Amino acid sequence: MPRTRQVARDDAHPRAQQLYSLLFGSRDPVAEPGTETGTPGNWWTVTAAVPDLFDHIVDGFAFYRSPERVLDPQLRELGQTRTGYTRGSQFVFSQHCKAARSVGLSEAKIDAIRHWSVSDVYSPIERAVLAYTDCLVLQGGRVPDGVFDALRDELSEEAILELTYIVCTYDMHATMTKALRMEFDDVDDRIVEVPAPPSTEQGAGVDAMAVVDGASVDGASVDGAND
Repeated sequence: MPRTRQVARDDAHPRAQQLYSLLFGSRDPVAEPGTETGTPGNWWTVTAAVPDLFDHIVDGFAFYRSPERVLDPQLRELGQTRTGYTRGSQFVFSQHCKAARSVGLSEAKIDAIRHWSVSDVYSPIERAVLAYTDCLVLQGGRVPDGVFDALRDELSEEAILELTYIVCTYDMHATMTKALRMEFDDVDDRIVEVPAPPSTEQGAGVDAMAVVDGASVDGASVDGAND
């Protein structure tokens, strides 16, 4: 379950109620969750707790999908999908694999998003978009001139600005879903201590590095202290 409360249909503000109807039909999405793409749908029921935040998010979706955009939708989806993967959001990655398919990206290009740097399926501008996305998400906006110049070779400044804004927005969305444990990111952190198995053998429970530090091979200390 999400870490913060969800808003039922009857308690939602008018715009949220309208969107609930589009996504969930007549159901109350808190009592009966689930969307056509298989997500629980709690991105919407959680963010509806702050109505103007919800409206801002919806307006953001309208912005990037608007026909007013000069950025090619396929390049946009490459950036959004790669953002989901690099930020570690199952939700954003999974949803935008579907969106990438809907704008005509091939299965080969969708499959290779995770390992784009060693794939030969992308054009020069697609590679530039993926490299730029990694600079925004993984390097906090530190973009080498070579990457930016590759964008400039084929994109207008307006398209670059749109790409930058959309990728950074989806970096935020991916971070939010993980932090609040929404949608497919409602998972336990797998980076935890794994207990050692119980044992009755002599030396059980001794730290492995302590053993290595004190070990010797043919009379010579492992760390070379006896050399």
